Amino acid sequence: MSFPVLPYLVQSARWPATGRHVLAAHDDDTVTVYQAFRSSIAEYAVVHGRFGGDFSFSRMSWVKPGFLWMLHRSGWAAKEGQERILRVRIARAGFDRILSEAVESSYHAEGGTREEWQAQIKRSSVRLQWDPDHDPYGNPRERRALQLGLSGEVLRAYGGDYIRGIEDVTEFVREQHTHVTRHDLAALVTPEERVYDVGDPAIRQRLRLSTP
Repeated sequence: MSFPVLPYLVQSARWPATGRHVLAAHDDDTVTVYQAFRSSIAEYAVVHGRFGGDFSFSRMSWVKPGFLWMLHRSGWAAKEGQERILRVRIARAGFDRILSEAVESSYHAEGGTREEWQAQIKRSSVRLQWDPDHDPYGNPRERRALQLGLSGEVLRAYGGDYIRGIEDVTEFVREQHTHVTRHDLAALVTPEERVYDVGDPAIRQRLRLSTP
């Protein structure tokens, strides 16, 4: 394990309880996102340090900055085709670009008119969804979790040029899941995540981010 972790109970006490926030592991140069794949895709990515092989660049691929959100969606690496969890570190500039091009998958009146949203959807290669975040037991929280759907040129850049490291964390996931199944959250550790600062007011407004 090559990344910092903290006790889940310590982190959950620090995270916002409500609102829409980009919770992610990040530093001055990189931001971490997670994806779940079948073994053939995961193995190629880990060996080559980029995506290829059975990975499809012709359809949308969804990434999640939140570790626990990824585990909820993948059933803690138990769902078919999601048995391997990858921790993908990408250039911070690349992540900022992804956020700058993100358009919500569903129309929301506070983001402008329906016609403006439809025009943005046609131009953008990035989809954004806010869904209820979940605790380790799968219970929904009031806080929203972010996932980003990438396609086209943005997906190709993400799958290659943006990548700064790929790590298979499946065994770590399984180890931590044992604490959850034993109802021992005091022993659960998760990657250190903090609210990511999106400084551009226009992007913050379009993503409907909450104030930290």
